[in-house]
Amino acid sequence: LAITILISAVVSLTLVPMLCAKLLRARADRRRQSDFARKAEDYFDRAIREYDRLLVWVLDHQPFTMLIAVATLALTIVLYILIPKGFFPVQDTGLVQAITQAGPTVSFSAMAGRQEALAARILKDPDVTGLSSFIGVDGTNDTLNSGRFLINLKPKDDRSDDVTAVIDRLSQDANGVAGIGVYFQPVQDLTIDSTVSRSQYQFVLESARTGDLDAYVPKLLARLEQLPQLRNVSTDYLDKGLSAYIAVDRDTAARFGITAATIDNALYDAFGQRIISTIFTQSNQYRVILEANPDLQNTVASLSNIYLPAAGGGQVPLDTLASVQQKPVPLENDHLGQFPAAMISFDVAAGTSLGDAVSAVQQAEQDVQLPASITTSFQGSALAFQSALSNELLLILAAIVTVYIVLGVLYESFVHPVTILSTLPSAGVGALLALILTGNDLNIVSIIGIILLIGIVKKNAIMMIDFALEAERGEGKSPRDAIHQAALLRFRPIMMTTVAALFGALPLALGSGTGSELRHPLGIAIVGGLLVSQALTLFTTPVIYIYFDRWAHELRDWRQARFGHGAEPTAP
Repeated sequence: LAITILISAVVSLTLVPMLCAKLLRARADRRRQSDFARKAEDYFDRAIREYDRLLVWVLDHQPFTMLIAVATLALTIVLYILIPKGFFPVQDTGLVQAITQAGPTVSFSAMAGRQEALAARILKDPDVTGLSSFIGVDGTNDTLNSGRFLINLKPKDDRSDDVTAVIDRLSQDANGVAGIGVYFQPVQDLTIDSTVSRSQYQFVLESARTGDLDAYVPKLLARLEQLPQLRNVSTDYLDKGLSAYIAVDRDTAARFGITAATIDNALYDAFGQRIISTIFTQSNQYRVILEANPDLQNTVASLSNIYLPAAGGGQVPLDTLASVQQKPVPLENDHLGQFPAAMISFDVAAGTSLGDAVSAVQQAEQDVQLPASITTSFQGSALAFQSALSNELLLILAAIVTVYIVLGVLYESFVHPVTILSTLPSAGVGALLALILTGNDLNIVSIIGIILLIGIVKKNAIMMIDFALEAERGEGKSPRDAIHQAALLRFRPIMMTTVAALFGALPLALGSGTGSELRHPLGIAIVGGLLVSQALTLFTTPVIYIYFDRWAHELRDWRQARFGHGAEPTAP
């Protein structure tokens, strides 16, 4: 936006004057105009006469108009508090990512079978065209019991439902596959998440003692699963995995001449997929992998079938000199910074804003009564949302203060910049009402639309007040006559620029292409703000100008009476 404004300023100061000198001509005779031009002129003349009639009535009822202006400001504050807060709107890009999770003790072969069964179930959906499936530990899947899908949907116009309805349908179908769970989320064009999680938003608990996480993560997870504001609640804190510990009887092993290295090599030969040779052909090479019979790899009892070479010859069963113990262990040990951490992922339920979901998570944290040794924080999009929510109001206020300073320097007045800025609440009311009525929340994209509205609406007020101040100071007109004349003369350019901006925003608000959900809040905020602000500021701005001009004169008279002839008090 800033770069666009700079380019526009350069074009306005260089190219536009040259084009005006080359292209503008003296106004043609009305009789030589086309029918469309004459009808357009008649329409604007009638509109100006009607606006003049209504403006005179408003100027005769100034207290009532000021009351409406104050009520508009109050309504803006109320709507800002009540409107649901969000971060980015959910887009329908035609791609869906799914994270699968089986039990912590699942084997690779069992995980592969369940993943294939789930893929077959997903491919039966009429809106799915294909998918890619991944299992095993890699750069994205941290544990063996997790996998993922990248699902391709039909083009948006060829589908029977949007991506949210398709995900709901796929979730119901996936429940029919036993032994595996799946979490769907649409792929977004804009994302700031650095990790791939089962759900869209992340909440992290960290503690110096893993025992505290073992005790309180299940409690908090159970509490979050009960909240209606959340869905697809899950955690990557998997502490119920199984590990086999082999306790070697060193004395017995020494009698057979068997070392710990011999036992380690035998186990690696059976289960470690050792490469023992490579077969080279003319075009390919094939690695020869040594492993135990796959039928002997399903249970811990198969360890008794492993034989170790004794020093004096012969084979010794492993269970003769070692015992196997199974113990629960975590599948992975996550850290945030230097401390052990557990991540809980969640999605926002339908009809719930991200702000309400974040508040619900914070309330659940208090209900569980986490000890002081556990610290919590949001991560990814949820953390960015908190930062944006705490800063967006300050950023808007900072922009308004900057505009006030610039206008104050321009008009050499402390009062009339406030007159121009008084048009902003009407734009805020229109934008917030339009977002609420269309079911959108206040997010980053809609805030960009409100920032644009500040410039558009402020420009309309500047056109009126700039002319009124010149008429009042240069021609000696009264404030009412000056602003009345300014409003009538500036009515046409105000209407034309507003209509141009309105038609520029309509494609954003009404577009239905792939990923158009990201642009809808921007267009809706601009369209709603323009419609309401145009209806209000054409009448409230002249009245506010008269009131503020009166207060400016009263302040100047008080200063003259207090300090004499307008002289300012000097510092001692």
